[in-house]
Amino acid sequence: MHLLQEKHAIIALGGNQGFGGLPPEAVIPAAIGALAGEGLAVLRQSRLFRTPCFPAGAGPDYINAAVLVTLRHDMQPSEILYILHQIEARFGRERHRRWGARTLDLDLIACGDSVLPDAETQRLWRELPPQRQAEAAPDGLILPHPRLQDRAFVLVPMAEVAPDWRHPLLGLTVREMRDALPATALAEVVPLDANAHPGQRQDASP
Repeated sequence: MHLLQEKHAIIALGGNQGFGGLPPEAVIPAAIGALAGEGLAVLRQSRLFRTPCFPAGAGPDYINAAVLVTLRHDMQPSEILYILHQIEARFGRERHRRWGARTLDLDLIACGDSVLPDAETQRLWRELPPQRQAEAAPDGLILPHPRLQDRAFVLVPMAEVAPDWRHPLLGLTVREMRDALPATALAEVVPLDANAHPGQRQDASP
């Protein structure tokens, strides 16, 4: 699957705060279960991973995962984003500070091979300097997610659900983007499975 079919999307999940008596490692699976009730049927689901809080010192470690979902035939990216924000709110997400601690973060990473709003705008956000990344947020949806190629905590789980998805602008697969990251960054993404080794690369079947 070099490009996603139009009926598929990739969603990244993360959180480092409990909610309703549930720890983060239980909130994430509960949120995955909520997706199906909103027309986002989960086709593939990664393992759960523990990753250092970003930026460093901003809070407890995160629990991260990724899912590949099947969409209703008429579902648009803007509708998906609305649904994700609704689910976040149901799990106590409050947006006070960019990159702050949160109960649940649902990011629409890719929707088919869509580039939104256009290639030039996506490039500008993708190449935004680190300092500006911490300060600025786009007014609208940017697809593919402009930071995905930089983040081990996104790419490692993604490699378990869509390893061969190819970035429509960079021309790189998830595997290639993941493998281009420093080994130290990959080693920080630790599967909760006690039988797995930190940083090991286990790809889903294509």
